[in-house]
Amino acid sequence: MTGNGTQPPPSPATSPSPATSPSPATSPAPGSRTAGPKQDRSRATRQRLLEAAVACLAERGWAGSTVAVVAERAGVSRGAAQHHFPTREDLFTAAVEYVAEERSQALRELPTTDRPTVVAGLVDLYTGPLFRAALHLWVAASDEEQLRPRVTELEARVGREAHRIAVELLGADESRPGVRESVQGLLDMARGLGLATLLTDDRARRERVVAQWSRLLDEALGG
Repeated sequence: MTGNGTQPPPSPATSPSPATSPSPATSPAPGSRTAGPKQDRSRATRQRLLEAAVACLAERGWAGSTVAVVAERAGVSRGAAQHHFPTREDLFTAAVEYVAEERSQALRELPTTDRPTVVAGLVDLYTGPLFRAALHLWVAASDEEQLRPRVTELEARVGREAHRIAVELLGADESRPGVRESVQGLLDMARGLGLATLLTDDRARRERVVAQWSRLLDEALGG
């Protein structure tokens, strides 16, 4: 009550604060949810095409390994193959790199139990499908100007890697006279057996040659 006896006007009711609406969840960028699976599918398709290209080379050679044949083997359309590799040269240049990396990886995974096992493992690599595909690439590169520099470069890289790994697995001391040449001779022999296997697979003869080379290496390397 005020001094003149009147009641003060009632205070206006305080309006309740409007409820704070929750911030809308941040929407993912368009396509971000599917980008991962799409990329995975794209990588898987590319991998299948490379594996199919190598298999076709090993079985059909260069002349029989067209983009259409590779795509059919990989189970994809020709359009999908050309999305990844627009030209035949693009496809087989990538196949060269794939073969080189697969051969290097196979070398790194060779067993190290004893020298005969290492020698047999090296020879197996040079007589298997990866080396057979590499041989067809060599032949193709001799006629295909676009392939030749890449094949030459990658084969040199694989050769250096093969020599380094062979030295390591065999426990060879290349500071000793003749040791480097003995290791290189082993690799050259393995390549020669790989070439011979293109025509006939004389496994029994190959096993005798490998056994003899193991004995020769024991004498040359010592230890």
